[in-house]
Amino acid sequence: MALIEVKNLEKIYGGDGAETPALRGLDFSVEKAEFVAVMGPSGCGKSTLLHVLGFLDRHTRGTYLFDGKSMDQYSDDELAKVRNKKMGFVFQMFNLLPRTSVLENVKLPLVYSDVKESLWNDIAMKAVAEVGLEHRADHETTKLSGGEKQRVAIARALVNNPQIVFADEPTGNLDSKSGGQIMELIDGLHEKGCTIILVTHETYTAEYAERIIRLKDGLIESDMRVTARHHGGDKFIK
Repeated sequence: MALIEVKNLEKIYGGDGAETPALRGLDFSVEKAEFVAVMGPSGCGKSTLLHVLGFLDRHTRGTYLFDGKSMDQYSDDELAKVRNKKMGFVFQMFNLLPRTSVLENVKLPLVYSDVKESLWNDIAMKAVAEVGLEHRADHETTKLSGGEKQRVAIARALVNNPQIVFADEPTGNLDSKSGGQIMELIDGLHEKGCTIILVTHETYTAEYAERIIRLKDGLIESDMRVTARHHGGDKFIK
């Protein structure tokens, strides 16, 4: 059974005669442990699709099955629980809490989990170590470089051991060296069996994926396997 399956998926913004279609009837599936990149020009629906798949927004029409269950069967509270327990997110702007330590940022998803509070520090420190930042655990995130901030975001995304990580332009604010390190981390998560859906406009970033879906005007323009992948290995994943 596919982890994600969408049929005739549509997302329309607005109403009363001023509707703007963002997704126009998409059909595809994503298998467990697959690494998929979503590409396309600005405004093609990439981020909208990620938000729907990540339970951050609801679709307008069509069907979205996650792990065999329709999104329409979840209440908003249930969506939030599944999102926290089974999904991790990495965004271009990092979305870290300011004036707060690396460790506190990584612990945040555990606050909304069923994990005992007494275990939070150990679990969060393990995630911090996996991205090579244990020496920065007590530093405020505002004092980190862009690459370090994105590593913190990745640690936060994996702290609940999610089934899937959604990454929205994770290298967009980074230089090429830092961007390459972040992609090595994400590729390392995939090698450990995590499903990855990556939104990007950068070809070198997309080539880490096994498959590239290209969108144009809210439609799937192409859906192809990647024949020559980058392999970042597990330089920072231990």
